[in-house]
Amino acid sequence: MEQLPSAKPYLLRGMVQWIEDNGFTPQVLVDATQAGVLVPPEHVQAGKIVLNISVQATHRLEITNDQVSFSARFGGVARDIWVPMPAVLAVYARENGQGMTFPPEDGAPPPQPEPEAPPPDRPRLRVIK
Repeated sequence: MEQLPSAKPYLLRGMVQWIEDNGFTPQVLVDATQAGVLVPPEHVQAGKIVLNISVQATHRLEITNDQVSFSARFGGVARDIWVPMPAVLAVYARENGQGMTFPPEDGAPPPQPEPEAPPPDRPRLRVIK
């Protein structure tokens, strides 16, 4: 039996169209640590970056079966962006958070949330009788 190609690019294109058709701003969450990702490193936080992929924010947006690419301005500077499809973790509307996350491809482990630092020790008030 022949293995089907990933459904992710088809779902991504459909979700972007659905988000824009409803007047919202499509954004993608990207794993910036994956090989081949070309994004402004100064905007990466905890290995991830959120990119606005709306028609108004991008130039030459292409969502192919293999990658997402476009040009956009970051701090007034035009940058070329290239994201391999496996690095796309989610797509959602900026205004209401509706969208979808994507399972890891090719048996890659799912992204793990960053562990939260324990709260610092604080002085505590006690009632002494």
